[in-house]
Amino acid sequence: MTPFRIRRYSRPAGRQMRARARQVQAWLRSDFMPIRMERPTPIIFYRQPVSTPLSAAAQLSSRKLCAAAAELLGHGDENLFGDWSIADADLALMLQRLILNGDQVPHPLVRYARAQWERPSVQGWVRRERPPV
Repeated sequence: MTPFRIRRYSRPAGRQMRARARQVQAWLRSDFMPIRMERPTPIIFYRQPVSTPLSAAAQLSSRKLCAAAAELLGHGDENLFGDWSIADADLALMLQRLILNGDQVPHPLVRYARAQWERPSVQGWVRRERPPV
Protein backbone atom coordinates (compact mmCIF):
# COMPACT_ATOMS: atom_id res chain seq x y z
CA MET A 1 0.00 0.00 0.00
CA THR A 2 1.32 3.46 -0.87
CA PRO A 3 0.82 6.36 1.54
CA PHE A 4 -1.15 8.25 -1.12
CA ARG A 5 -3.70 5.55 -1.84
CA ILE A 6 -7.29 6.73 -1.75
CA ARG A 7 -8.93 4.74 0.99
CA ARG A 8 -12.49 3.52 1.01
CA TYR A 9 -13.58 6.29 3.39
CA SER A 10 -12.32 9.02 1.08
CA ARG A 11 -15.50 9.08 -0.92
CA PRO A 12 -18.96 10.14 0.19
CA ALA A 13 -21.43 7.57 1.44
CA GLY A 14 -24.41 6.85 -0.74
CA ARG A 15 -24.85 6.89 -4.49
CA GLN A 16 -26.31 10.36 -4.71
CA MET A 17 -23.48 11.96 -2.70
CA ARG A 18 -20.80 10.07 -4.68
CA ALA A 19 -22.42 11.26 -7.93
CA ARG A 20 -22.46 14.82 -6.60
CA ALA A 21 -18.78 14.56 -5.63
CA ARG A 22 -17.88 13.31 -9.12
CA GLN A 23 -19.91 16.16 -10.60
CA VAL A 24 -18.03 18.72 -8.48
CA GLN A 25 -14.67 17.17 -9.43
CA ALA A 26 -15.52 17.21 -13.15
CA TRP A 27 -16.66 20.82 -12.88
CA LEU A 28 -13.43 21.84 -11.13
CA ARG A 29 -11.37 20.19 -13.86
CA SER A 30 -13.31 21.57 -16.82
CA ASP A 31 -14.68 25.03 -16.06
CA PHE A 32 -11.72 27.00 -14.75
CA MET A 33 -9.18 27.09 -17.57
CA PRO A 34 -8.46 30.83 -17.13
CA ILE A 35 -7.40 30.16 -13.52
CA ARG A 36 -5.44 27.05 -14.51
CA MET A 37 -3.62 28.95 -17.24
CA GLU A 38 -2.77 32.00 -15.14
CA ARG A 39 -2.19 30.18 -11.85
CA PRO A 40 -0.64 26.88 -12.98
CA THR A 41 -0.02 23.92 -10.71
CA PRO A 42 3.75 24.55 -10.26
CA ILE A 43 2.96 27.60 -8.12
CA ILE A 44 1.56 25.18 -5.56
CA PHE A 45 4.33 22.61 -5.51
CA TYR A 46 7.32 24.81 -6.26
CA ARG A 47 6.12 27.97 -4.51
CA GLN A 48 6.60 30.10 -7.60
CA PRO A 49 3.91 32.79 -7.43
CA VAL A 50 2.97 34.60 -10.60
CA SER A 51 3.42 38.36 -10.36
CA THR A 52 0.83 39.35 -12.96
CA PRO A 53 -2.73 40.16 -11.88
CA LEU A 54 -5.56 37.95 -13.05
CA SER A 55 -7.01 38.79 -16.46
CA ALA A 56 -10.67 39.75 -16.74
CA ALA A 57 -11.53 36.17 -17.75
CA ALA A 58 -9.64 34.70 -14.79
CA GLN A 59 -11.24 37.20 -12.41
CA LEU A 60 -14.66 36.15 -13.64
CA SER A 61 -13.65 32.50 -13.27
CA SER A 62 -12.37 33.21 -9.74
CA ARG A 63 -15.64 34.87 -8.72
CA LYS A 64 -17.59 31.92 -10.14
CA LEU A 65 -15.39 29.46 -8.23
CA CYS A 66 -15.69 31.35 -4.95
CA ALA A 67 -19.46 31.80 -5.23
CA ALA A 68 -20.04 28.14 -6.00
CA ALA A 69 -17.61 26.96 -3.30
CA ALA A 70 -19.36 29.17 -0.73
CA GLU A 71 -22.69 27.66 -1.75
CA LEU A 72 -21.34 24.10 -1.63
CA LEU A 73 -19.96 24.74 1.86
CA GLY A 74 -22.99 26.72 3.03
CA HIS A 75 -24.14 23.86 5.21
CA GLY A 76 -21.43 24.79 7.72
CA ASP A 77 -19.61 21.45 7.81
CA GLU A 78 -15.85 21.37 7.40
CA ASN A 79 -16.08 19.09 4.34
CA LEU A 80 -18.20 19.11 1.21
CA PHE A 81 -20.10 15.88 1.81
CA GLY A 82 -19.88 15.06 5.52
CA ASP A 83 -16.76 12.95 5.90
CA TRP A 84 -13.67 14.08 4.04
CA SER A 85 -13.45 13.00 0.40
CA ILE A 86 -11.07 13.48 -2.48
CA ALA A 87 -13.47 16.13 -3.80
CA ASP A 88 -12.39 18.28 -0.82
CA ALA A 89 -8.76 17.96 -1.92
CA ASP A 90 -9.70 18.93 -5.49
CA LEU A 91 -11.61 22.03 -4.36
CA ALA A 92 -8.80 23.02 -1.97
CA LEU A 93 -6.25 22.64 -4.77
CA MET A 94 -8.20 24.97 -7.04
CA LEU A 95 -8.59 27.52 -4.26
CA GLN A 96 -4.90 27.24 -3.36
CA ARG A 97 -3.99 28.36 -6.89
CA LEU A 98 -5.48 31.72 -5.96
CA ILE A 99 -4.63 31.85 -2.25
CA LEU A 100 -0.92 31.10 -2.65
CA ASN A 101 -0.71 33.85 -5.24
CA GLY A 102 -2.34 36.47 -3.04
CA ASP A 103 -5.47 36.68 -5.17
CA GLN A 104 -8.68 37.63 -3.41
CA VAL A 105 -10.53 34.68 -1.85
CA PRO A 106 -13.17 35.08 0.88
CA HIS A 107 -11.85 34.28 4.35
CA PRO A 108 -14.18 31.28 5.00
CA LEU A 109 -12.89 29.66 1.80
CA VAL A 110 -9.29 30.38 2.78
CA ARG A 111 -9.95 28.67 6.14
CA TYR A 112 -11.53 25.70 4.36
CA ALA A 113 -8.67 25.34 1.87
CA ARG A 114 -6.03 25.61 4.60
CA ALA A 115 -7.79 23.02 6.76
CA GLN A 116 -7.90 20.63 3.81
CA TRP A 117 -4.26 21.39 3.02
CA GLU A 118 -3.20 20.55 6.59
CA ARG A 119 -4.58 17.00 6.42
CA PRO A 120 -1.67 14.54 6.76
CA SER A 121 -2.69 12.69 3.60
CA VAL A 122 -2.79 15.90 1.57
CA GLN A 123 0.51 17.11 3.04
CA GLY A 124 2.08 13.77 2.12
CA TRP A 125 1.04 14.37 -1.47
CA VAL A 126 2.07 18.06 -1.48
CA ARG A 127 5.50 17.32 0.01
CA ARG A 128 6.40 14.47 -2.32
CA GLU A 129 9.78 14.89 -3.92
CA ARG A 130 9.40 16.32 -7.38
CA PRO A 131 11.90 16.90 -10.17
CA PRO A 132 13.48 20.35 -10.32
CA VAL A 133 11.73 22.93 -12.48
